[in-house]
Amino acid sequence: METNNESSGDFILLGFSDRPRLEMVLFVVNMVFYFLAVTGNSTIIFLSLADLRLHTPMYFFLSNLSLLDLCYTTSSIPQLQVNLCGPWKTISFIGCVVQLFAFLSVGGIECILLSVMAYDRFVAVCKPLHYLTIMHPQLCLKLAAFAWLSGIANSILMSPLTMSLGRCGHRRINHFVCEMPAIIRISCVDTSRVEGLAFFLAIPIVLVPLTMILVSYGYIAAVVLRIKSAAGRRKAFNTCSSHMVVVSLFYSTIIYMYMQPGNVASQDQGKFLTLFYCLVTPTLNPFIYSLRNKDMKAAMLKVLGKDRSLLDTEGTDGAWNSPQVFTHLRTMVNDNNNKLMIVKT
Repeated sequence: METNNESSGDFILLGFSDRPRLEMVLFVVNMVFYFLAVTGNSTIIFLSLADLRLHTPMYFFLSNLSLLDLCYTTSSIPQLQVNLCGPWKTISFIGCVVQLFAFLSVGGIECILLSVMAYDRFVAVCKPLHYLTIMHPQLCLKLAAFAWLSGIANSILMSPLTMSLGRCGHRRINHFVCEMPAIIRISCVDTSRVEGLAFFLAIPIVLVPLTMILVSYGYIAAVVLRIKSAAGRRKAFNTCSSHMVVVSLFYSTIIYMYMQPGNVASQDQGKFLTLFYCLVTPTLNPFIYSLRNKDMKAAMLKVLGKDRSLLDTEGTDGAWNSPQVFTHLRTMVNDNNNKLMIVKT
């Protein structure tokens, strides 16, 4: 039985303290990326709420993703910036608990939400005539609620178990954030059960959504490949590849960090991977998903009081993410099939 009180006192986040020069560089870089992430994601949320034309399933899910990205960055980057610019590297026990809970919650929610977004695109491409019927507002709300509740439930289960591990007075966390693998590493008791449970929960939280994403994009690719227009295929694959890049970056870091035992993962790699998916990915998401979209640009011009006709000369690349374009693709495929049937007869 441990005599010290494990539920009080501050933790020391070592972070990048062994590299003083790197700390100064990271402080500046983090400040720039954090500003871009907050600005970009806040813009998506505001425009999606302000413009009635953006009240569609796609932008509803994008708004949820932007909110999650804001939670990601806000739960870790401000604390990291304080530690980088000052001699104090501490975080209170309550602060560490809140940070761990936020990280686990948002990570689980985003995994499931990305699969929901992939399903939305699958319906838009493969069943365009039934898109509005299938993706009705009630279903969208239920899917978003399921993602949020699943991620929060996972965090409610894993956060107390992780923080209750005996640490024998060890409070020096070799990380810049209170993340589960880093906390497990300072434990002085057997952690196999906690790690086993984390691995088991990763199946429905990480692997099942990832499988659904791959299957959805597989069907989308099959439909797009049947389009004879080279320009149409190129535009579609460019859009899908952008989404898959974001999904790949997010899932690769999640799988690497959370599906390996805490004492196996490289600590230095873990720091930079965590910094990447809690700062760089939320910064890139607004530009990849929405800010290059013609509808989003039109909403921005409307808010700024400018003429939407300025977008008329931009072509259709910006609007390639809209369900209407996918419906047009599906119509092209059906027309090609009808022509082939006529030729055969």
